[in-house]
Amino acid sequence: MAAPAQLAQLLDATLDAQNHRRAEAELKNLSKLPDYSLSLLGIVSDVNQAQKTRLAAALAFKNFIRLNWTDEEGNYKLAQATVDTIKRELVGLMISSPPTIQTQLGEAITIIADSDFWERWDTLTADLVSRLSNTEYKVTNGVLEVAHSIFGRWRPLFQSNELNREVLHVVENFGEPFIAMLGIADQQISANANKAPELKGWLETMSLLTRIFYDLSCQDLPPIIESNLQSITQLLHKYLSYTNPLFDEEEDEATPLETLKSDICEVLQLYTNKYDDDFHPYVQDFTSKVWDVLSSIGPQKRYDILTSQALKFLTAVASVPRHAEIFNNEQILETIVQKVVLPNVALRESDIEMFEDEPIEFIRRDLEGSDTDSRRRAATDFLRKLLETFEMLVTQVVSKYINHYLAQGKQNWKDKDTAVYLFLAIAAKGAVTAAHGVVTVNSYVNVVEFFQNHIASDLTGAGVEPIAQVDAIKYLYSFRSQLNKEQWASVMQPLIQALASENYVVYTYAAIAIERVLFLTDSAGQHIFPRADIQPFAKDLLEHLFKLIEKDTSATKLQENEFLIRCIMRILIVIKEGALESGIDTVLQHLIDITNVIKQNPSNPRFYYYHFEAIGALVRFCSNSPNVNLLARLWEPFAAIVSEDISEFVPFVFQIFSLLLEQHTSSEIPGEINILLNFVLAPSAWDTRGNVPPLSRFLSAIIPRAAQQILSDNKLEAVLIIFQRLIIIKKTELNAYDIIEAVVASFSPEVLNQYFPDLLKLVFERLQKNPSDSHKARVARFYHLISARPEMGADYFINHAETVQQNVFTPFYLTIILPTTGSFARPVDRKLAVISYTRTLTDSEAFASRYAKGWGFTTNNLLDLLKNPPKVAAGYGDDIVNEADVDDIGFGIGYTPLNTCKRGARDDFPAIVDVEKWVAQFLKEANQRHGGKIATWAKERLTPEAQSVVAAYLA
Repeated sequence: MAAPAQLAQLLDATLDAQNHRRAEAELKNLSKLPDYSLSLLGIVSDVNQAQKTRLAAALAFKNFIRLNWTDEEGNYKLAQATVDTIKRELVGLMISSPPTIQTQLGEAITIIADSDFWERWDTLTADLVSRLSNTEYKVTNGVLEVAHSIFGRWRPLFQSNELNREVLHVVENFGEPFIAMLGIADQQISANANKAPELKGWLETMSLLTRIFYDLSCQDLPPIIESNLQSITQLLHKYLSYTNPLFDEEEDEATPLETLKSDICEVLQLYTNKYDDDFHPYVQDFTSKVWDVLSSIGPQKRYDILTSQALKFLTAVASVPRHAEIFNNEQILETIVQKVVLPNVALRESDIEMFEDEPIEFIRRDLEGSDTDSRRRAATDFLRKLLETFEMLVTQVVSKYINHYLAQGKQNWKDKDTAVYLFLAIAAKGAVTAAHGVVTVNSYVNVVEFFQNHIASDLTGAGVEPIAQVDAIKYLYSFRSQLNKEQWASVMQPLIQALASENYVVYTYAAIAIERVLFLTDSAGQHIFPRADIQPFAKDLLEHLFKLIEKDTSATKLQENEFLIRCIMRILIVIKEGALESGIDTVLQHLIDITNVIKQNPSNPRFYYYHFEAIGALVRFCSNSPNVNLLARLWEPFAAIVSEDISEFVPFVFQIFSLLLEQHTSSEIPGEINILLNFVLAPSAWDTRGNVPPLSRFLSAIIPRAAQQILSDNKLEAVLIIFQRLIIIKKTELNAYDIIEAVVASFSPEVLNQYFPDLLKLVFERLQKNPSDSHKARVARFYHLISARPEMGADYFINHAETVQQNVFTPFYLTIILPTTGSFARPVDRKLAVISYTRTLTDSEAFASRYAKGWGFTTNNLLDLLKNPPKVAAGYGDDIVNEADVDDIGFGIGYTPLNTCKRGARDDFPAIVDVEKWVAQFLKEANQRHGGKIATWAKERLTPEAQSVVAAYLA
């Protein structure tokens, strides 16, 4: 067991930018000790330790639990005694901890609950109930925090029998105490109305109870809530109206009162959307009450979340047809626009301050929907929901205000900003996509005309307020799919000029708009602005963008702005080989310099994702040029990342190394890459889950080139141990086949003989455990690779399989290989199966004599595949980079695939081009070789129809 002092010292060191990697490596070693998790909890509970040390221990504990609580099958990885101690101590420790530590321990409890609650931790609900206090709000709030961290897990889940049983268990044990606690909290708030600390504490209790009310109702309406719904709604009414002069002095931060009202609005939204049959009698009153709340609060930041949640409730009301009718009136809509929409879409001083002082935060909130709790976003969503139902009426009402503010905007740019924002709100219909912006437009407005009349003049920036220029660029960005190529061509030059602006937000928006328009494609999938259009500007554009990124070369500031590096990535993807004409050496040097800086402290996953995509684009499109040796240039920075084990970057580096190897036409291995083989074969490299896909791909790329060396250095067993390690785990089993296919394709049968029975045993064992279709497909591909190789063939597989278990091959072939092969989708896999089946029919002794029926089945399956002969394109998929929507990518969770480095489908027999012609030729030659036996077997073993097809191939 690690000494507490040593552990505390290492935890402190993880907070230091200079020493954190060394400290994390030492903690990783200590984490293998049996009592490591309990030692961390000991530090968390030690009030004599510094707060930052306790917090670091709580964070380390949470991360340890995430990785080490259970294995793939749900079995505990820790000793049972440790598991029991953690469950016994953790709830009490969280309840007694300060808020920041509570958050980390709460997340740890959620992780444990995901695995164990409720059946393996069936005492937890009763334990929580027993700890509730009627007099001590601190204790009760700790209990409710734990309860919410567990019950809150239900919110995004789909219904299932298992989930219903869990909710039922909680409702049975927690329902009555929950209802009682609502009454107690209400009484305590009244009793402590003049005592600030106690009042705040009990309002927080009511807030937590409201969140738990949401949790308990998120899947279905529990009977205990249904029977108490009237009294609960009275309580919600009461606290929506509740005021107290103790909170009047607050300016910026939301008080517990605003938080409670926000939580109530969130619950009202759920009930309006999900339980309208039960809740509709209350909706009218709550709509009126929420309207009063919105009308009574000011523009201060403390009310931002409350305003947003109140507007979301009104949006929910507007989305239910029977309630929406209350808004179907010009006068009411006028009032809504005046009293609710305008005050919440108008720029506030705090917005302007953020624009100037925190520009990157302003951009993210405005563009990416990270402002989901902002007033502007909520007011816009409400207006758009009304527009869905009353399009003409809403357009008429809002257009009057747009025209008014446009007129005012000639003297005051803030009023013009309001007008533009209102127009954006009513012009867009339906979802606004990351790929294409606004796809459907309100039929009562003309977005191109509005741009030309009111926006275009602000694009140049000459004497224009920066926010107005940003509005103009954002307008283009939003309606990018509505403009044709000629219209875009007319604004490209002003956009490129905007990159030279002194203002951070202006040049960033320009980069965003340029990147998104370069991403746009037509109906045929071709870029609207192809390489020929961009090439003339590319060099200057790239140079300028790098200059903007490298303005401040500290690690944190340099990687702050992911939008600039994303624009660089997009230009490189569009110009492809054109990078060679745009100063590839300079571009590469910039990317290497950036790599060397940000590896010191990787802090923005989006930035470094796009950064490595940019490098991947150069490798994909330029690595075969004789004038540039990308491997030699990238070796030093990438080797440093691997040797220093920069865990955030290692998966990216190995994807790029793999692509370099796969595009390296020589069969020899580039000398430097040899060094990486030792890293990849070390078991510790595979401990990090995010390393598995790129390392297995790298290994499968290097094995064919380094086979001789792997043999002479006795490293084949190390490779096979990695295969064994991966195949026994569900999440990595498919990666195992990448490696074993490379082994089978690269080593002779004589070398593999001693290992093959053990390999097959592992494959057969995994097939016993309810394999997925994708797993079966990889097994079938693995079989066909062996069967198709002339030096191996089906008999090689059969003979080894029989040493594992007698007669195992027949059910394996009939239930896995034949049905799975028929559903192969990729041409390369279908081609491999055709070659495999053809060689089986002609060269397998077992199928010739022992499996006569199987010979017939194989022929029929071969003929089915040949009805639609697989055609494999040369350089399969080489030129297309299909990028996922960036918001769908799981940044920072270990492994993010690089689209520029996607592996094309591997053709194991590239020399065979015309598959049908090859089959006919091969069958004819084999028939002659075997003295006409193929034709004889066809007559004996096939239906007349199949005989005639085979006869045609043999003719």
